[in-house]
Amino acid sequence: MLFNSVEFIFFFITVTTLYFILPQAYRWILLLLSSCVFYMFFAPVYILIMAFTIIIDYYAGLKIERSAGKNRLLYLILSLIANIGVLAVFKYYSFITQNVSWLLQYSEKENPFPVLSILLPIGLSFHTFQAMSYTIEVYRGKQKAEHHFGIYALYVMFYPQLVAGPIERPQNILHQFYEKHTFDFQRICQGLKLMLWGFFMKMVIADNLALIANPVFDNAHHYKGLAIIIAIFAFTIQIFCDFAGYSSIALGAAKVMGFTLMNNFRRPYLAESVSEFWTRWHISLSTWFKDYVYITLGGNKVGAYKWGLNIFIVFMLSGLWHGANWTYVIWGIIHAMFLITGKFSSPLRAKIAKTIGLTNLPILNRFLNIGVTFSLVSFAWIFFRAPDLDNALYMLKNMFTNWHLNDLKDTLNLLGFGRLPKTRIVLFLGILLFEQLYQEYFGSLKALLTNQPMTVRWGIYFIILFSIFLFGAYQEVRFIYFQF
Repeated sequence: MLFNSVEFIFFFITVTTLYFILPQAYRWILLLLSSCVFYMFFAPVYILIMAFTIIIDYYAGLKIERSAGKNRLLYLILSLIANIGVLAVFKYYSFITQNVSWLLQYSEKENPFPVLSILLPIGLSFHTFQAMSYTIEVYRGKQKAEHHFGIYALYVMFYPQLVAGPIERPQNILHQFYEKHTFDFQRICQGLKLMLWGFFMKMVIADNLALIANPVFDNAHHYKGLAIIIAIFAFTIQIFCDFAGYSSIALGAAKVMGFTLMNNFRRPYLAESVSEFWTRWHISLSTWFKDYVYITLGGNKVGAYKWGLNIFIVFMLSGLWHGANWTYVIWGIIHAMFLITGKFSSPLRAKIAKTIGLTNLPILNRFLNIGVTFSLVSFAWIFFRAPDLDNALYMLKNMFTNWHLNDLKDTLNLLGFGRLPKTRIVLFLGILLFEQLYQEYFGSLKALLTNQPMTVRWGIYFIILFSIFLFGAYQEVRFIYFQF
């Protein structure tokens, strides 16, 4: 069930109403059943995969807690094998067989793996990583095993963050299922405002920018120069509004019922370095890799070359987490190279900045850093979005060719600006930029709005709501991160 669908609106209202009507003892049942219904809207059969991993991890957690010595590690390994095995079969099997066939074609040997057509269960990487974090935390002694099977199942399946995160840790969310959440009008209004902003980001900004980005990325060979540049920056904003929009709706839907989920974004495009970008973008995933992979490999408490290798491994795995395609792997490797190069070039860059006087102009220096970081991240998105390496390499080769500014109008019309009034796009992007900049440098917009008269506050809410009705895309476009 898509958040941006009529079905979800009725689903959300019904579940939330019943949640506050039911006694506390039965609320977990409602949430678990409704989460199953939510997930089965996509493909009912894949609920069986979730049931399999939930049962394995539930009993693994109990066994880990009750065991000692090597047995604890054994049960953890069995749990991880089950989860990673599900990912390997449903997400990476075709990718593996294709690459095996490619390697064997020169030796004239047949691929021993049969070709299978497997539909990827929606949100598989998200709930699999959330399940693995539970058994790892129990093994590390940082979380007690959950003895209530239904509550553990709800931890994995809680519908607001089931298919695209945030990837929660058991310490944050499990105890909340036992807490009694009362009907709190102020909290409900805060949650609804989060949802409203999420719908605006997704339906008004992201889905309209998709009309510009998609034609170029899907048919790159028909475009050159300025058209490619515009499409890259359009996708850069699109993916942020799409994913952050989902997260805002998820946090808002949970908040209405009284649950607090972790914030997944913190104005990532205002980062002054790629390293800082990854502390602001998809925070639940970046901290997952940091805690369970990067630190396990030694983190930064190793020599420079080992540290570089650790970064390379983490970001290559991050690329694979996003998708079974070499484009995602290259995207991850590009970010690893950005981080490694950035660390080793830091003294030189600081010296250059001091020599040319940028250190005496902190505001200019900050916005130059933001601009460079934004450009580097946008460059990497080429490989993330391109359907294959051929399209990505074509875009790289032709993005700076055939530049004719006198053809700007024709280029904009070709990319869909004829269907999307330029003033409307500029206005919506301006609203987004204002929201990001204000929260970054001046504080919470919530506090700003709270101090305004009620007519002003509700006027703004109604403007956003009517913008969604009038300018939102109503094709029920899937969120980009649903495919992961």
